[in-house]
Amino acid sequence: MQIDIQMRPGSSVAKVTLAAGEQMTAEGGAMIAMSTDVDMQTTTYKKNSGGIMKGLKRMISGESFFMNHYTAGESGGEVFLAPTLHGDMFVKELNAEKLIVQGGSYMASDPDIEVDFSWQGMKSMFSGEGMFWLNINGTGKVLINAYGMIYPVEVDGEYIVDTGHIVAFEPSLSFKISKAGASWLSSILGGEGLVCRFKGKGTVWCQSHNPNSFGSNLGPNLKPL
Repeated sequence: MQIDIQMRPGSSVAKVTLAAGEQMTAEGGAMIAMSTDVDMQTTTYKKNSGGIMKGLKRMISGESFFMNHYTAGESGGEVFLAPTLHGDMFVKELNAEKLIVQGGSYMASDPDIEVDFSWQGMKSMFSGEGMFWLNINGTGKVLINAYGMIYPVEVDGEYIVDTGHIVAFEPSLSFKISKAGASWLSSILGGEGLVCRFKGKGTVWCQSHNPNSFGSNLGPNLKPL
C-alpha cells in the first residue's frame, strides 16, 4: 500500500495505491473516489469479523459506526481519501507497535492493524475533550488526519500540550490533566483551561487548530433553521 498525501497541509487528500489483491481498511465516509476495479465491503469492524459491539465502541471513541474494506482487482487500483475537517494528514508505520490516537483522527490502515477504543480514565473526562481514545496496534501503515497542520513534538522529560491540540502520542508517554497556569483563575481567564502534562520519552503529534474551540465560536453565529 502506497500513500501519497496531496494538497497539504490545508486541504489534504490521500491517494492510496493498492497492488493486485491488496487490501486497505478505512473510516466510513472517507472515500471521495476510487478505481472501478476496486471492491468495497462494509462492516462494523474488521473484514469478516464485524460486530455491533465493536462498532459501538468506535462510535464512543468519536469514529463512525462502519468501516470500509477495499480490495484491488487483478490490475491493482487506487482510492482517494479525505477527512471531514480541513487539515493535514500523516502516515505512521507500525512494526508490532502501539499508537494512541484521539477519536476522529483515524483515517485508514493496513488490514492487519487493530483499531480499538482505549479508556484513559477519569483524567480524560475532565479535560473537556473525549473520554476515549483509539488504541491502534499491529504491523503496517496507519493514516492519521488532523484539523490544521500536524507537527511532532519530541518529548524527553516533560512537556505541556493543550488538550484540544493532541492528535496522537506514543504509549511510552504517560500524562495527567492539569491547569495551564499557576492558578485556576489565571488558567480560566487566559483562555487555556486544562492541558496534558506528558512525561517520559516519545513523540506527541499536535494539530495547529482546535475543532472544539472552532465549533464553540462558530455555533452562536449560525442562523436557526
